[in-house]
Order: sequence, then structure tokens, then C-alpha cells
Amino acid sequence: QVQLVESGGGLVQAGGSLRLSCAASGLTFTNYGMGWFRQAPGKEREFVAALSWSGSRTYYADSVKGRFTISRDSSKNTVYLQMNSLKPEDTAVYYCAAHLYTTAQTMARKSDPDYWGQGTQVTVSS
Repeated sequence: QVQLVESGGGLVQAGGSLRLSCAASGLTFTNYGMGWFRQAPGKEREFVAALSWSGSRTYYADSVKGRFTISRDSSKNTVYLQMNSLKPEDTAVYYCAAHLYTTAQTMARKSDPDYWGQGTQVTVSS
């Protein structure tokens, strides 16, 4: 079956960096658009970053543009989220998502992607 397994979350001070990983299995990785979403306590899940299924296009939420970078390693079936200059407002559970043949911009609007990971906690202290 399809699995998306996130890792790399943790506690970091404001201004620090983290790299999240999402390892995919059970699917043809290069056929899927990939995205990162997050949900803070008491808030709705929101889009963070996306990568088109072709791997050639990215799209970011305004709140993370210039600080976060999404990328993938097709040889490892893994998508990454490099997070720099972290702020306390970045604190949330971060979820990886996959949707078949999706562009980056479409992934940003997806409320029901084909697959979700279980999430990884990111906490940024001030």
C-alpha cells in the first residue's frame, strides 16, 4: 500500500533551520505532485509548498517564500522541505501529501490529495 512517512521535525530556536523529509513507497513517485501542508493548534490546515509531478515547478505560500525550499530525490522516492529563518509562527504539524499528475499550483489548492503522511511536529521557540 502507499505510504508517506515524514521525518526531521523537532524543536528549534527562531532563526534556525530544519529539513523535513517525506519518504514515499507503494507508488510511482515521479508521477505524483508532492506538497507540504501544516496545521497549527486551533487552526485549519494550510498549504506551505508544492512540487509538480514533473519536478520542474515549485509553488510556495507567501508566508514561507524565500525561506523554505521544496525539492525531491527521485532515486530515493523522497521529497524534502528545507526550512530556514524559522519563526515561532511556523510552529505546526507538517504533513506531506501526494496527488497523481498534479501541477504545483493545483497541489496548493488541494484539500483532498490522494495520499497524506502522518505528520511531523515542528516547534520554533522565540
